[in-house]
Amino acid sequence: MKSSTVILKDLVLIGGGHSHAIVLKKFGMNPIAGVRLTLITDVSHTPYSGMLPGYVAGLYNFDECHIDLRPLTQFSQTRMILDRAIGLDLENNQVICQNHPPISFDILSIDIGSKPAILSVPGVAENAIPVKPISKFIDYWNRVKNTALENPNQKMRIAVVGGGAGGVELMFSIQGCLSKIYSNIKPFKNQLELHLFQRGAKLLPERSQWVGKQVEKILISLGVNLHLEQTVNQVEAVGEEKIISCESGLKVTCDRLFWVTQASAAPWLKEAGLATDENGFIQVDDTLRSLSHPHIFAAGDVATMVNHPRPKAGVFAVRQGQPLFENLRRALLEKPLKPFIPQKQFLILIGTGNEQAIASRGLIGLGPYPLLWQWKDDIDRQFMNQFTNLEPMSDKPDKPEKIQVETPKMRCSGCGSKVGRSVLENVLNRIQSETREDVIIGLKDAEDAAVIRVPPEQVMVQTVDYFRALLDDPFIFGKITANHCLSDLFAMGAKPQSALAIVTLPYAISTKQEETLFHLLSGVQEVLNSASALLIGGHTTEGEELALGLTCNGFAEADKLLRKSAMKPNQALILTKAIGTGTLFAADMQLKAKGRWIETAIESMLLSNQQAADCFKQHQITACTDITGFGLIGHLLEMIQASDVAVQLNLDAIPILNGAKETSQQRIFSSLYPENHHFSKSIQNQQQASQHPLYPLLFDPQTSGGLLASVPLELANTCLNYLKGLGYIESSIIGQVQPQTAGILPITLKF
Repeated sequence: MKSSTVILKDLVLIGGGHSHAIVLKKFGMNPIAGVRLTLITDVSHTPYSGMLPGYVAGLYNFDECHIDLRPLTQFSQTRMILDRAIGLDLENNQVICQNHPPISFDILSIDIGSKPAILSVPGVAENAIPVKPISKFIDYWNRVKNTALENPNQKMRIAVVGGGAGGVELMFSIQGCLSKIYSNIKPFKNQLELHLFQRGAKLLPERSQWVGKQVEKILISLGVNLHLEQTVNQVEAVGEEKIISCESGLKVTCDRLFWVTQASAAPWLKEAGLATDENGFIQVDDTLRSLSHPHIFAAGDVATMVNHPRPKAGVFAVRQGQPLFENLRRALLEKPLKPFIPQKQFLILIGTGNEQAIASRGLIGLGPYPLLWQWKDDIDRQFMNQFTNLEPMSDKPDKPEKIQVETPKMRCSGCGSKVGRSVLENVLNRIQSETREDVIIGLKDAEDAAVIRVPPEQVMVQTVDYFRALLDDPFIFGKITANHCLSDLFAMGAKPQSALAIVTLPYAISTKQEETLFHLLSGVQEVLNSASALLIGGHTTEGEELALGLTCNGFAEADKLLRKSAMKPNQALILTKAIGTGTLFAADMQLKAKGRWIETAIESMLLSNQQAADCFKQHQITACTDITGFGLIGHLLEMIQASDVAVQLNLDAIPILNGAKETSQQRIFSSLYPENHHFSKSIQNQQQASQHPLYPLLFDPQTSGGLLASVPLELANTCLNYLKGLGYIESSIIGQVQPQTAGILPITLKF
């Protein structure tokens, strides 16, 4: 996020629910200068509840019914923290996360949905699958569907507990999907046994009597076994089977059990001290503001409007999006908030799993009709369309609203651009720094430079890297940068010892800079410590965007250093990680990358090369390098030229990150790609190979890429198996070293 505006306030959103998705879109179109937005979410794709039954029925694919939060946060210039919030520190206004340092806020909004209240029924927590959180349910449902596809002759018994709108529509969808799979089995009903349990005497008790009876009639016609006035009081597992027991004495055996009953809230909300109702939901007033903490807002299922209680339904979360955005904006600008009164009656359209739907509003009910399904489909797609095919905003307001706080009108250069001493002291006091004998003067010493002791009979290996942030999460960016910088040491066979950091922090008031620097260095230190290295000093400055670099020091025995110049003919080339980060993050900047692609790339960049380097040493490698900015061909060419050899590469064996093929085929490349493409002059069959769809990725610059090593042919497969066992699952033998032939270019591509 490049900006000369000083960060003054933090608005933090927990959860990527429907209301927050709307808020993010609105802030992207109407930003407030001086406000930093942060989204904390444990999933990068938010399932849209209105289309979930259609997904289960097989009528939508994954992308059609999920809001991809990564391009949405890019569009709204929001930091995306992919982590689970597990608590609140309301004394210090911080969100406690599972895997990140605490995240500070000035204004907080919570939209994390709900979960079924199942713990009171013995055996349910262990043996039933709750429909919420939806993301986990979808993963489980996909496994159920795949089981049916792979074993169409095997009988499947499925039960759903809950006869409200959610349970009924889920049952329709399950029947619709599995009946298609079993349609070739005669009679397929013998393969599929469905049960629906409802505590009350009628289905959909919150809707009109006609709708309940109509739904009951349709389900019976589809072969669903209805168990009305049956309260489940226990679920037992006997082998792979689930035995459902009811208070009446009824027992039903099934293979899969889905739980869609009364909702409850995450317990940490109440534990934090927020005012909640009897089910743990945050109590809010007509402005969606917490009754107990006026700087905290809540919307969607997790909130209870005390003056206007409504059912936990997606329609209300959607309707709360606009008023939530308006009041968050007003709270940031210190303006009076606006009350919001939700509608009392609302329309629901219940899909019956076969592209028909039933309509219900008040006492009125219709269906099932195909036209009603088409209506529902149009409404749902219209909602989802606002979050897809986003384009970077080129027409943002010339003069966006600003927070009225006195800030310097001019930012100095030179030493005047250094970050303040109080920020550094506070962060260093928060960072837990170890001590070791070979660091004589380090991070905690107020000296002009660090001093380290070099062990006798060893040499010091040094490397430096520095680049702009490719992620808005400073903690993860710190970890990726540390991995990237240490890889040079691993590639040369050195053991990391220490590092100096150079940091550019975005313009902000001191408290905001302190939090950014703390998160950044916490990520750096976590990786350094895992490599038995220490952060021993550094330098900070201000700028328009976050950037980080490290000078890394390592020790090695001079005669055991790995060099690029020692490749030999009849060796195999092994690459430890997939390539494609350059094109993926270029696409991410253009809002063209899917969130799951970026997640996979981040997972790869967070994988240290340390164990891979140790594995290579055990398998007699002679040459090694890490694949970074010059791309696979650029770094390979350095090895070839230094070793006076040639190489045959197998294009189809090169591991590629998910999505990289798609983005490169769209001609989305890193700005360094054209320069790297000059290396193509060293490819013997460049003209023919250039037609291959993976060819452009050979020149893709990598961040925290893998190691490339030459291994004796007879040890290559053993080495590869060890690498995969260590977690380098994308490792691959991508080519072979050959003797150099006069007059022949050194690289040949096989495909």
